Amino acid sequence: MVTLGIARFAYTPMMPIMFEQAGLTKVWAGWLATINYLGYMSGALTATLVGSLLLKDRIYRAGLLLAVMTTLMMGLSDNPWLWALSRFIAGFSTASGLLIGSGLMLNWLLRHNHRGEMGIHFSGMGLGIVVVALVVGFSEPLAWAQQWCLLGVLGMVFVIPAWRWLPRPETSTMTHLGEALQDRPPSRRFFWLMMLVYFCGGFGFVISATYIVAIVENQPALQGQGDLAFLLLGLCAVPACIAWDLISRKIGVLNALFCAYLIHALGIVLPALADSLLFALLSAALYGFTFVGIVSIVLTMAGRFYPTKPAKLMGTLTMSYGVPQIIAPTIAGYLARETGHYNGALYMASAFVVLGLVAVVAIKRWAADDIRLLTD
Repeated sequence: MVTLGIARFAYTPMMPIMFEQAGLTKVWAGWLATINYLGYMSGALTATLVGSLLLKDRIYRAGLLLAVMTTLMMGLSDNPWLWALSRFIAGFSTASGLLIGSGLMLNWLLRHNHRGEMGIHFSGMGLGIVVVALVVGFSEPLAWAQQWCLLGVLGMVFVIPAWRWLPRPETSTMTHLGEALQDRPPSRRFFWLMMLVYFCGGFGFVISATYIVAIVENQPALQGQGDLAFLLLGLCAVPACIAWDLISRKIGVLNALFCAYLIHALGIVLPALADSLLFALLSAALYGFTFVGIVSIVLTMAGRFYPTKPAKLMGTLTMSYGVPQIIAPTIAGYLARETGHYNGALYMASAFVVLGLVAVVAIKRWAADDIRLLTD
């Protein structure tokens, strides 16, 4: 809720407000999103390179503080370069929560002989989006800078349980029942195919994540409905990860991932097909239900290959997820400036998700043994 909902996703509903009040341009908005993902990539690289669970715990806790500080920074100045610095550090804090925090949580679950399922944990993304949507909606009379500061103060409140409730990591290689925690690295074929799957997922994620409110507000018939779409996105994301855990258990991880990508591709492209509120809200609902599910399925699967250091493969895969998130927002910003709409960016994102579908099928055909390894 802190490192994603506030530090990352607050920018999405605040963007149209900053267009109107703070002089933010569409091109600069795209660059800020790109800079945010550069910070996220630096955090993903850190998660990959740092092996010590104790050090990762310290980075996670530092990320909580950085999430609040960078949110407050956005409201303290109208200097675009300060915004850029804020977005970069916020990106690092997002990775510390999503990757390092998730790795610490999965390690704790496996050590205590619980299911290696992270749906409840990842539902915090959706909860954070809901909270941000409500705060931005109800604080509309405030100026843009005051809204950012309000979100930062709210983040201070959330940091307290986030800091206190995550147990300190244990360094033993045994579970509490005396069983050995053993890493089982995937094959190279599986690894590279999954890198392609998650690369395509990154394209699908970033356009709607960055521009969903702006996309809705950009349509004359839908002005004033952007916050509603963002709220619906969050509401659908809250139970999604738990639902995808159950779906994965029922039909298998790869089949669940295939279904998630298929629905994701459809959800992304809907606003480009018709300028209607129904399509906009349906797009937000399908996108919210699937993007967190994809992240949850992939990162949980990655962490289970390395139970002693779950963030290792999580961070590596996220590097591939992050590359398109650096490129795509800037491309979308330029496309929007030239065409006056975001349809081209939506078609591009949906096409990449379809390519990811093909890569999932390739894994099912040529690397399914790696998935079976996780169920042994």
